[in-house]
Amino acid sequence: MQILTHNVTETEQAGGQLASRLSPGAVVAFTGDLGAGKTAFCRGFLHALGYTGRVTSPTFAIVNEYETELCRVCHFDMYRILDEDALYDIGWDDYFDGDTILLVEWSENVSGAMPEDCITVDIRRGEAEDVRIITIKGGELH
Repeated sequence: MQILTHNVTETEQAGGQLASRLSPGAVVAFTGDLGAGKTAFCRGFLHALGYTGRVTSPTFAIVNEYETELCRVCHFDMYRILDEDALYDIGWDDYFDGDTILLVEWSENVSGAMPEDCITVDIRRGEAEDVRIITIKGGELH
């Protein structure tokens, strides 16, 4: 599936569309350049699940956890993780409990630790400044 957005609001809405199709246990792997809109997509995803608070990039925290109406959502940023082994030091395996949705930005840095059935969301800049090309593949979209 490919979605073309023209501003941040539309990118957030695309995140909400995906959220409505997933169940607890889903893992979403994000790729895209710095500033492409991965966090905006995640913000829309979380708001669609009923989270009303502020959503920010977990770049320095590595993971932000949110309680939504559906389930807990853990939002990871792997930008600073350069070694998949470091994931296991932060309890990576514990997040795969079947009751949590994982959103993983910069997933390419830990591709070997991502489950084979994860959903991939690639966000790229389009020709105009605010245009984004969002490609969603794989996994089990419900």
